[in-house]
Amino acid sequence: MGGGSFWHPYDPTRDAFIFSLARRKRPRVGFVATAGGDSDTYTANFFRAMSEHDVAAVDVPLFNRRDLDLRRAVLDLDVVFVGGGNTLSLLAVWRAHGLDQILREAWESGIVMCGVSAGMNCWFEQSVTDSYSLEELRPLDDGLGFLTGSCCPHYSDDDRRRPAYHQFMRSGELRAGVAADDSAALVYEGTVLAEVVRWADEGTGYRVSPANGEVEETALPSRRL
Repeated sequence: MGGGSFWHPYDPTRDAFIFSLARRKRPRVGFVATAGGDSDTYTANFFRAMSEHDVAAVDVPLFNRRDLDLRRAVLDLDVVFVGGGNTLSLLAVWRAHGLDQILREAWESGIVMCGVSAGMNCWFEQSVTDSYSLEELRPLDDGLGFLTGSCCPHYSDDDRRRPAYHQFMRSGELRAGVAADDSAALVYEGTVLAEVVRWADEGTGYRVSPANGEVEETALPSRRL
């Protein structure tokens, strides 16, 4: 997902769609707020939003870790929902705890993996991020690599994102990839982009690639939830 939040006013449409993909009718949903430093406010907003769904909601904190068996805790989930924040810090903390390998195992077992902003960036090999400085966007070449190529969240909603993504492609710092607006999600089945969905009147996903020193961008059809 290119963007979105649990804050008021909360529209449950997006998350209802995510939960419909889970393997159980009443899914167990785990919120991973590492990118936001396991913010208590962010986590509280998640639980408040989940009260509008028929799910079993839990959080998976790492800064104040309480699960001795992190693998068991994650593999018991049906949906992993990764919150936004600092992609660079998220990746470092995950690797320190071994969560990167656990998440790959979870993904390969059929658990639904999703996330917003940093929670979109993390699954790809490369991304556009403000992790190094809120004042400057930079390329990041250190993602989990479940999905190949690069990605860019907040594509049409942050005036800096599209120009930066194009610039990094022209310079060769980022390879071809995909982008998503704040109100859109790229839905993958395995490693194949199956569709783009949106929960607002506008918003979609894009394929973006370098081409002879320039950049080609194709807006993808999106389905309104």
